[in-house]
Amino acid sequence: MRLLVSSEEDIASRNMRQLLLEKREWEEVDGGDFGTGRLQVTDGMAMVTIDDIHIYEDDLDRRAQDVLGETVDDVIFLSRHKAASAIPTLTVHPIGNWSEASFGGRDGMLVPAAPHLMNGLLRKVSEYGSGLPFQISFEVTHHGPWLETPTVYIEIGSEESQWGHMGAAECLTDAILDVVEEDNPVLIGIGGGHYGPRFTDICLTRRADFGHMVPAHALDGADEEAVRSMVRKAMDASGAEAAYMHRKSMKRSRASMISAVLEDMDIPLLRSDDLEPRG
Repeated sequence: MRLLVSSEEDIASRNMRQLLLEKREWEEVDGGDFGTGRLQVTDGMAMVTIDDIHIYEDDLDRRAQDVLGETVDDVIFLSRHKAASAIPTLTVHPIGNWSEASFGGRDGMLVPAAPHLMNGLLRKVSEYGSGLPFQISFEVTHHGPWLETPTVYIEIGSEESQWGHMGAAECLTDAILDVVEEDNPVLIGIGGGHYGPRFTDICLTRRADFGHMVPAHALDGADEEAVRSMVRKAMDASGAEAAYMHRKSMKRSRASMISAVLEDMDIPLLRSDDLEPRG
């Protein structure tokens, strides 16, 4: 079962929840410790509503499974996105922390990614959001909560005036309902900034699905052993078979060092031309 998580504290999340309730027939079920009226189910999906911001709701997947009496296969958090740039952006991303858990989750630990789901969502958001005044982008791996179930965040950003945009909310809810999960090769992304534009471009133009993405700033100052540790965590938590590096986002010496680490770990490092174009 797929679990959708909405927050009462978050207007973007509330709007997506309301649209989802309108677009499908849902049955209200006993919400257990979530409370009355907080849990609805439909074919293959459940939606739970919490009071507070999502990022500190550790083990929510376990709590939901206990109430539902069913296995939760993956989780989608419905969320707003905040950025100082204030650029209108619709995003999806995996979660976890490369170092200190400053915004939920656990220090240096990654939540399992859901590559086929996450990349399918980004493609549908790109399709449905083509007429909206929003950019479409991955964000790299960041923040909590801590879960053991493959998890994706889907977000409306990047400032308060944009969070309530109903066209954006409809785009994301339709993407959730219509998502197509393709059986593409799974890659981890290495390099780039917070929004991983190169990874976004690859997802939209090539037959490849990204899992966790390690931004260049997380690699700054990291020695070979630290790089090896981050790469291994990303590969394992993504179920990935290869890596893709945004080489131009870092110094040549650092890209060369990372390439050597990947070769020593026997992890293929692919380039765009190695990936089948989308039809």
